[in-house]
Amino acid sequence: MTRRSPFRVPATLTSAAAALVVLSGCMTVHGEREVLPAVSQADAAKALTHFTDGFNKANRTLDATKNTSFESGALLAIDQAGLKAAHGVRPDGNPNFTPLAFTDAHFTVPQQKGWPKFFVADALSNRRGQGGQNTRWFLAFSRSGVHEKWRASYLATFSGSQAPQLKVTDGYGEAVPVDGSSGLALAPGQLSTAYADYLNTGKGDAFAPGQETDRLRAWRAGQANQPGARIQWQDQASELPPIALRTTDGGALVFFSTVYHQQKTVSKGLMITVPAELRGIMEGPTTKNTTRMAFTTVSGQTVLVPAKGAGGKIKVLDRIEAKTSAKAL
Repeated sequence: MTRRSPFRVPATLTSAAAALVVLSGCMTVHGEREVLPAVSQADAAKALTHFTDGFNKANRTLDATKNTSFESGALLAIDQAGLKAAHGVRPDGNPNFTPLAFTDAHFTVPQQKGWPKFFVADALSNRRGQGGQNTRWFLAFSRSGVHEKWRASYLATFSGSQAPQLKVTDGYGEAVPVDGSSGLALAPGQLSTAYADYLNTGKGDAFAPGQETDRLRAWRAGQANQPGARIQWQDQASELPPIALRTTDGGALVFFSTVYHQQKTVSKGLMITVPAELRGIMEGPTTKNTTRMAFTTVSGQTVLVPAKGAGGKIKVLDRIEAKTSAKAL
């Protein structure tokens, strides 16, 4: 995998909300009808700063209500669940939280017609990944109207030189349609269903072997039957829209989400113990007679999809998840 594109969004771009076309006079161009840059460089940088400030405040106070101002979609569900769980352990917050910080920020901005619009920010973080290297965060921002704030809806992190290289032409990225006109081996709009079906059945050959495909299925199979306990999984597609940008090889980097349900059953006479880190997301109490529990998990996947006819399979580059609910049955 190659590194991100070195191109930056030109500083001369104006925001969609204020874009003007000069003909015989000045005329406002409407983002819902005209093909326009999704955002200017300056406003993209502001969105990243807004995210960083909000992220640090929410993780310091462990207040999940703050996330709605800077996150949406799958990332909002995942991070809110994490904060609720952490708050259950540390109700007074986490004053020792190390603030997130970014350097070397780049913005891949497509020209789009209609809403929602999106762009991707990638920046070097102060968070270390495998091998001890600082990770690059790829944050997909979106909004559904000119008066809405840009909020991050997906996140992927990459170590070293593993970050994908996005296609940039004349300073702009290329948004990939989510339907059959995408030119991809599998349309972005079909990924959530295809991935959920694969995890449920193991059938199909669209996805490449890896940690989040065949190895995840093998891990689940190994966990399914334990002494005195049984665990079942059921994956389903998410209704949240994917975000896709063309890569330099003609394929696409796609962000999408799925949901899975997990049920744990223990033998009669045993009791399921809820760990402290999950008590903050519990729906209702457990008792000494609780032998079945259900968990719901939201996950966000970032994948590379090859161009149609190019050969190769869909590679899952990154996956984040969080249990969003837990309840006794």
